Amino acid sequence: MRMGSRTALVEDLMERFPHVPREAVFKEDLLRGGVAFDASALSDNESGEVKPKSYFIFSFDHGTLPELGEAALRRPPEEIILTGGPYDLRRTVVSVRVNPASPYRVAADDEGLLGLYLDGSRIADVGVPPMPEYYRHTLSNGKSVMEVAPTIQWGYLIYLTVFRVCQYFGAKEECQYCDINHNWRQHKAAGRPYTGVKDVEEVLEALEIIDRYDTQKASTAYTLTGGAITKTVAGRDEADFYGHYAKAIEERFPGRWIGKVVAQALPKPDVQRFKDYGVQIYHPNFEVWDRRLFELYCPGKERYVGRDEWHRRILDSAEVFGARNVIPNFVAGVEMAEPFGFTTVDEAIASTTEGLRFFMSHGITPRFTTWCPEPTTPLGKANPQGAPLEYHIRLLEAYRATMDDFGLSSPPGYGPPGPGRAVFSVSSFMDSLPADEPAREAAEV
Repeated sequence: MRMGSRTALVEDLMERFPHVPREAVFKEDLLRGGVAFDASALSDNESGEVKPKSYFIFSFDHGTLPELGEAALRRPPEEIILTGGPYDLRRTVVSVRVNPASPYRVAADDEGLLGLYLDGSRIADVGVPPMPEYYRHTLSNGKSVMEVAPTIQWGYLIYLTVFRVCQYFGAKEECQYCDINHNWRQHKAAGRPYTGVKDVEEVLEALEIIDRYDTQKASTAYTLTGGAITKTVAGRDEADFYGHYAKAIEERFPGRWIGKVVAQALPKPDVQRFKDYGVQIYHPNFEVWDRRLFELYCPGKERYVGRDEWHRRILDSAEVFGARNVIPNFVAGVEMAEPFGFTTVDEAIASTTEGLRFFMSHGITPRFTTWCPEPTTPLGKANPQGAPLEYHIRLLEAYRATMDDFGLSSPPGYGPPGPGRAVFSVSSFMDSLPADEPAREAAEV
C-alpha cells in the first residue's frame, strides 16, 4: 500500500474509530467524494435491466452533466450495494454520486462481475438495483414512473419532488450548498423530461402503477418535497400545496404508505394542516446548527423566518406530530466549508453535537444527509473536496452517543437500522445504529 493513499487514510480511520462500522467508513467516503464508473458499470437508462439514477431532487454529482462523459448519456445506477471483499463488508446501500476523478471506481472484471476498486485494488463486490417492473410502465400521457414517482433506498421510499424549483432564488436567497435550481436548469438544457410542478393526478396514476406491480410491497413510505414556497404555487401556500398531494394520496391509498413531508419550518397552524391532510412524519430541516453559518449559508431562510424562529417552530411541531415524528435534517459537512466554516474537526463536531443535544433533549431525533459539494453551488465551487472524512466518521460516533444519552432509538419511517440491514442511502446514520431493535415501519403517535 502506498503511504498517503486513500486506502491508508480509510484504514487508519477504521482503526482509530473501531466502534463505527467499517461499512459506514466506506459509505461516507463514497457519499462525500463520489465514485467513478467504468462504461461497463453504467445502465441502459430506462430500457435496460438496471434501475438508473433518477436525479430525484438535487444532482448529487461532482460535475455538471456535460462534464460526466458517458455517464451523462447512460445513467449510472440509482444506488449500489457493497458486500464482501477484503474487509468482509456487510450489505451496504449507497446512493450514487458521480465523480470521474474519484479514487473509487465501479467496474466489471474479466468475468463481468461488478466490483468497487480503490487505489486500483478491488475492495468490495457491487450489486446494482434491478429495474423494477413499475418502471417499465408509463402513465397515460406517456410520462415515465421514474420521472413522476422515482423510488430510492432500494425501493423503500417513493420520492415525490412535486415542485422542482425553489422560490429562494439567487445569491441573496438560495442556500449556499443547494443545487435544486441548477439541477432543474441542466436537465431542461439537456432535453431531459423534468416536470416542474407535478400534477396531482399524474402522481396518483404513478402510485397506482407502483402499487399494482410492487407485489412484494417493498415501497413502504413516500416523501413529498420540493423547493421552498415563499409566495404561492398554483394559488396555494406551502402547507396547502404539499398538503393537498398528501390528502389525495391518503384518500386513494389509505394506509398503504407512511406519508412524510419535507417543508420549511412552518407556523403551528400550518403544521396542523399537514397532519390533517394525513401526513405522518414532518421534516422541517434545520440545515446547519451554528448561528453564523446558518445566516451565511441559508440567507433566504434567515431573511424570511430566522434561525431562532425556525427552531421554535420545530419544537412547536412536536406538539402536533409527536416528538419522534418530527425529524429535521441537516447537511453534514458544510460546517467545515471554506471560507466561513470551522477550521478543525473538533470545533465542527462540538457545534453539531450542541445542535443534536438541543433537539434530542426535546425528544426530537434529527437525521442528516452527507454533503455532496456540487460544483454549481458557492460552497461546492469553493470546496470541491467536501469535508474531511474524519469529520463524517466522528459525527457518526457523536450522533449515536447523543442518542444513547437521551435514550432515543432510530426514527420511524427509515426502515431497519444497523450495519448490513439499513437501506437509507444518503448518509450512514442508520447503518451506525444498533441492529438489535425491531424495525419501526410506521410512525408512532
